[in-house]
Amino acid sequence: MVEAILFSLIIVAGTGGELCVSRAMKTVGEVKDFRPLSIARVILRALRVGWMWAGVGMMALAFFSLLGALSFLNVSFVVPVTALSYVAGACGAMFFLRERVSRRRWAGVCLVVIGVTLVFLGKR
Repeated sequence: MVEAILFSLIIVAGTGGELCVSRAMKTVGEVKDFRPLSIARVILRALRVGWMWAGVGMMALAFFSLLGALSFLNVSFVVPVTALSYVAGACGAMFFLRERVSRRRWAGVCLVVIGVTLVFLGKR
């Protein structure tokens, strides 16, 4: 039960955080000038966007959940199972960010699911 909660937090909070940060950066705009002062301006603009803070908080929750899972599970099990975040990422990109996800990407997502299933079945 604890495993399921931790994996859910890792996948949902981690992917949710990445989606929120992506939305924030789309609000801030593309980085075109890589001089230190320009980078500092972009960072300051990003810190004023609420999606950035939501994303950072969710990613922190995912990170500490990952630490919790690694404290009692093998890394050879944890890392492959967390690959389900690719599924969540594709779904989130499509529904939350309104991105188009190609058939080839969905095929890749299906391969990830098959791989995670094999790893999960091998644990028993």
